[in-house]
Amino acid sequence: MSEIEQKAKPDYLRDVTSQLKEMRHYAQTNTETLSGHWLAFDAGEYKDHALAGRFDALLNQQGQLLDEIDAVVQDIEIQINQETA
Repeated sequence: MSEIEQKAKPDYLRDVTSQLKEMRHYAQTNTETLSGHWLAFDAGEYKDHALAGRFDALLNQQGQLLDEIDAVVQDIEIQINQETA
């Protein structure tokens, strides 16, 4: 059975931060896609305010996710700096 190499905590935190930043990038792309759909249903060619409202709710949730990812990344980066100082 092979031994799994365990990383030092700061190295592991850097890996997690990198993954979160990548997730944030894709979440931002999803937000832009949702915005396009919202516009199409709210004021665009498909004018369906019920669907526009649902997309608006999704946009708000996605915005909250982006904010939370940013906050977690910032907290982890502070912790990395404290542990390596």
